[in-house]
Amino acid sequence: MVAKKEKELLGIMKDLKIKLLIENWRREMEAVVLYKALAQKETDPKRKMILSQLADIEEKHTKLWEQELKTLGYSLDQLPSISLPKSLKKEEMLQRVLDVEHSNASWYKSQRNLIEDENLVQILNEIEEDEANHEGTVESFTEKKTVVSQLLEKIWDEEKWHRRHTGGWVGDVIYGVNDGLGAIFGIIAGVAGYTNSNHMILVSGFFGALASTLSMGAGAWLATKSENEVMEKELDRERKEVLENPEHEREELALLYQLKGFTKEESETIANRISQNPDQFVKTMAQEELGIHETNEGNPWVSAFYGSISTFVGGIIPLIPFFFLSGLPAMIIAGVVSILAHFAVGAAKSLITARSWWASGLEMMTAGIIVGVISYVLGYLGTILL
Repeated sequence: MVAKKEKELLGIMKDLKIKLLIENWRREMEAVVLYKALAQKETDPKRKMILSQLADIEEKHTKLWEQELKTLGYSLDQLPSISLPKSLKKEEMLQRVLDVEHSNASWYKSQRNLIEDENLVQILNEIEEDEANHEGTVESFTEKKTVVSQLLEKIWDEEKWHRRHTGGWVGDVIYGVNDGLGAIFGIIAGVAGYTNSNHMILVSGFFGALASTLSMGAGAWLATKSENEVMEKELDRERKEVLENPEHEREELALLYQLKGFTKEESETIANRISQNPDQFVKTMAQEELGIHETNEGNPWVSAFYGSISTFVGGIIPLIPFFFLSGLPAMIIAGVVSILAHFAVGAAKSLITARSWWASGLEMMTAGIIVGVISYVLGYLGTILL
């Protein structure tokens, strides 16, 4: 009796697995039909060739699922027929294939917790990567841009990424000064509103600056270290993909170069030459796919140093007048100095942002004034309520 129930259960599990594989096949075949239809409608020879290659890759996916279905004893003659409405326009097809690629990526991701078969997991790994890459490729087709303009934009994007990382200490300094200046100006404004004691203001401001310094240093260290770890994980994943399936990665790299404007022959020559050096192959794939370059890695200790020192400097600026003056005159001068410093820091932020220096400075100055006024008012209310 128990054996019979186990047999029935195994039969049910097999049926469910077959249904899952059929749905996987159907999704891939739908992509094949879409890509082939798009290739037929495409007038640009280069795009037509790329779409045909994408159709071939999707067709490889269908063969993977067909092989699994055969293993389970399923007759491929029973697979459903896939077709498209003849009235679909090219733009509608592009949008539909984007939706299909996005849907397939989510569909395969949802199967991770259901499938334990190592062979199926390996197939999912291969297909998931392809689906993500295909989605980006089709998106580039929907944009009204030439191959050259796309290449230029990519170069500019890479330069911004490069500038952000190699000049990372500049960002640490600017945001460190900003943090120290804003926090300590708020503290001394609040304390000044509560008491006229210079000693109290200086002590509160100094230890506030010290606490902000330690906090910013630790935060910068952890943030940079975490970024490096994420980058290393992505590189390890790319390295594993290159080792396990070099032919697939080489084909993918050649396709990326075709999207940049190279011919198929030129792209394959470049990809073949690069793939001869495994280390260079991994670095190139990481850079082309993920925008990761070996120079992107930051030094946590350098970030911590610049972040903490700049925070302390920013925190000391509002305190300077209280070393020489006291009472309302000291507070007024501290306010003026802090507001001007806020503007200067805001203007400096334009070095690492796209905003104009005056707009960034004005925004920062306004924020500093608001913080100072609110802190002073709250401190003054403290004298009444406490």
